[in-house]
Order: sequence, then C-alpha cells, then structure tokens
Amino acid sequence: MAFKPADKIQDLQYFGEYGGVNPSISDSSTYTFLSAKTMFDTFEGNAEGCYLYSRHSTPSNLYLGQALAAMEGTETANVAATGMGAITPAILQLCKAGEHIVSSRTIYGGTYAFLKNFAPRLNIETSFVDITKLDEVEAAITKNTKILYCETVSNPLLEIADIEALSKIAKKHNLQLMVDNTFSPLSISPAKLGADVVLHSLTKFINGSSDTMGGVACGSQEFIDSLRNVNDGANMLLGPAMDSLRASSILKNLRTLHIRIKQHSTNALFLAEKFEKDGLRTVYPGLKSHSGHELFKKMMNKEYGFGGMLTVDVGSLDKANELMELMQERNLGYLAVSLGFYKTLFSAPGSSTSSEISEEEQKEMGLSDGLIRFSIGLDNDIERTYTMMRECMVEVGVL
Repeated sequence: MAFKPADKIQDLQYFGEYGGVNPSISDSSTYTFLSAKTMFDTFEGNAEGCYLYSRHSTPSNLYLGQALAAMEGTETANVAATGMGAITPAILQLCKAGEHIVSSRTIYGGTYAFLKNFAPRLNIETSFVDITKLDEVEAAITKNTKILYCETVSNPLLEIADIEALSKIAKKHNLQLMVDNTFSPLSISPAKLGADVVLHSLTKFINGSSDTMGGVACGSQEFIDSLRNVNDGANMLLGPAMDSLRASSILKNLRTLHIRIKQHSTNALFLAEKFEKDGLRTVYPGLKSHSGHELFKKMMNKEYGFGGMLTVDVGSLDKANELMELMQERNLGYLAVSLGFYKTLFSAPGSSTSSEISEEEQKEMGLSDGLIRFSIGLDNDIERTYTMMRECMVEVGVL
C-alpha cells in the first residue's frame, strides 16, 4: 500500500493538560523527580517518560519529533534549534576523526562549508561528487567512508538523487545514507526509499511562515537515542536544543503542510511551463526537459506535485539583480534567501545561499552568475502573477 505522509500526521491526536486540542507547552528548563533513583535512571537513559533538562528533551519537542517521524515514516526523530543544528550533530554522531564522507557536490551552502572547511579541522574528510552519476559515487568510497550524504532535490540546481540506488550502494559498503529532504517534504519520502537518516530545515516549507528556525533528524530509535545520550550524544553535548514554544508553533504549522505543498507545486509548475515556453532557461523537476523528471515521478507521492522550487537563468548577475529588485518593487515577492514562505522569495544563489562554494567550483557544477532561485508562494491567482513577472522581464530586457 502506498505511504501516505499527510495521513500519518493527521492520525496523531494529542490532548493538552486541560483537555486542549493543542498539547500543553512545557515551559520549563528543568524537570523535577519524585525520587532520587528516578533521576539516576534518567541520567542512565533508562527512565521512559521522564524529563531531565530541556537541552536533552521536552514534551513539546517530543510531540513535534513524533509528528515529523510519522511524516517521514521513521521510528522516531530529534528536533533542533536550526537546520544546521540538526545536520552537523547527525554527521558528527556517525563520523569520527580519520573517517570519510562522500557527499553530493550540490548541497546547501552551509552544509557544504561545514564539510569542506570545518570538518577537516576534526580530521574528517569529504569527497564531493556528482550525485546523479552512480559510478562516480561508488568510485569515491574508501575503506574509511562512513556516510553517503545528499539532498533529495539539490540546492540550488534542483538535481534529483536516486535514493533507492544510493541506498543499495550504501548498504553494499556498510555506509549510512543521510538525505536532506528540505526541498521536498511530503512529495518524496526518502526513508521509504532506503535512507537511514532524513534531515530537514524546519525553517523552510514545514514551518512555512518564515518566523522561526528549526531542524530535525529522523531515523531509527537507536540512532536518535545516541544523539540524545548524556555521555556522548552530539545533540546533547553540542547543545542545539529547540525552544518548547517554537516546537509548539512549528507543530501547529505542520498540520497545514499538505495544503501548502500542493499549492506551492501547482503554482511552480504553472510558472515553469510558462517561462520555458517564453524561451527562458528554466529548471523545474515537473518539466519533461528536466533530466531528473522521470526519476522524481518514480519516487514521488503523486498528490503533492514537484515542489515549489524553480530556477531561471537570465544570463548575468546584473540582469538577475535588476529583475529581482523590480519584482520586489512590484510586490511580487521578496529579494530574500530561504524558502517555503507564503510569498515568493527569490535570490541569486551564486552570491548568496551558495556563496560558500568557490567561483571555480560553482562554474564546474553549472551554477551560473545569472541563475535566480525562486521559492514560489501560495498566490491565489498565479496567472496574474505570471503576467506581472513577465512584464518585469520584458522591462529589464530578459524577454
């Protein structure tokens, strides 16, 4: 039977302390014990249902973690204060000094910078490969490799990773396949395709209102317990704990994710088709011209579409900036990084979200100066939006 992520979220029902339809917020940094023995057991990790200290976990964080694990189809999940606060501890929990990672070359700039610039300080090396070339992926694996890392839909080039094929490679070489699914929540369920750990920046589509940061690692009970272990757990010891109030607000927004993703996808497909017909170099997984179109179709939970992210190459950074400034002036969206907001967000990733990647490497991976990354909003009349965007493009000489 097909996996239905929105149904899994829908089926979770919590009652607040006084019978509220929202679970009560645990507004405490520390928790009391009725006996000293229970405190000891909790430190040892043996007291189910007992809370110790908010850096370890809170009821609010556990509610959100349960809902996200249900959405991704994993045993459990651990939330963190930011996307990077979920990604970096998950990597460090699985990889120690002297070990090696094989990563997609097109990933979020922050993750790239961590693997390229920071992890070597800890004597952890990374080989960056074209994740769409499976022979290259396998050739990069060494006897010290521990993690195979990729994004389902890569940032910002929208390359599609073949999760099932990568999972087979990972299992063959006894690696952990870690997949960042930030660009494709609900649309694709990596754990169901063989991923061991699924990561999200909750800041983006899942929260959807650009008012807070958050992250999550979804995986096996054993892995999540290891992250929270008081003696050697990366999340416990590095301290990227999410605030309970924020966990509560993200949980509320998660309930409308299925409605929002469908609208983001509908709007993005409409614009992508129009832009491509206008002769613009448009990349969107829902277009037949996209090299990963058939692969995305094969992996996707069909009702959610191909996501809200698309790119258009307008030829030069100056043109990109001129166009984005004009679109912002006309209230078509914001010249801003991030994604998943109700309004369209646009940025030139080469000089913003991927600026950590050197110009030479950007060129090598096909990230050109004139590339604009769009996170398409929830516009009610997308035809009107297209007409207005096209007028801007004509005005600046892109069309």
